[in-house]
Amino acid sequence: MANLYLIPTSLGDCEFGRIFPDYNVEAVKKVRHFIVEDLRSARRFLKRMVPEIVIDDLTFFELNEHTRPEEMAGFLAPMSDGHDMGVLSEAGCPAVADPGADVVAIAQRKQYKVVPLVGPSSILLSLMGSGFNGQSFAFVGYLPVRPAERLKALKRLESRVYAENQTQLFIETPYRNMKLMEDILSVCQPNTLLCVAADITLESEYIKTKSVKEWKKQLPDLNKRPCIFLLYK
Repeated sequence: MANLYLIPTSLGDCEFGRIFPDYNVEAVKKVRHFIVEDLRSARRFLKRMVPEIVIDDLTFFELNEHTRPEEMAGFLAPMSDGHDMGVLSEAGCPAVADPGADVVAIAQRKQYKVVPLVGPSSILLSLMGSGFNGQSFAFVGYLPVRPAERLKALKRLESRVYAENQTQLFIETPYRNMKLMEDILSVCQPNTLLCVAADITLESEYIKTKSVKEWKKQLPDLNKRPCIFLLYK
């Protein structure tokens, strides 16, 4: 039976031996058909993971916000002929906060074997490093762009922290990190805890937990850095 390998990618420029097991390399070597979020970065990643791979021998299907549902259904056609396939996200684990989840859903309906591989997840790694509740947590993705709606969302997440004892995780487009940080500090209670996790697995990795009151004393430079924010009490 053909396998659909869910292949994690790096979160930035780092040593692959530190974040990927050898099994991932062996799995990639067997795959000739890939579903990827970005063609250029996928080719670069595969060449770095398996230097001897011949990119021109591979078939790629691009899956992103422009992909139509009727196209997606045909991406898994090679599996019906017995060929293994791989799914790659732009960064981190495919199908987690990623359009790859739609392909996995199709594979499950068709009863293909889905094989998630081990790799870095910024969501789990930031939670691990925060000191927050790891038994009850929610990743809510991006908050609203409009200022008034974003402030309401932050208040709602903070109330969930206190009402449900649940860690709240969210992200922002890197160039808007500082604005989000300012919004958090403006609406959250002084004693609410905020963990900021940036550049996870990179040499510049930064994971720090402080109260809102403490963060107000000095802000880190988060501009254009991949970052996750976590709230707890």
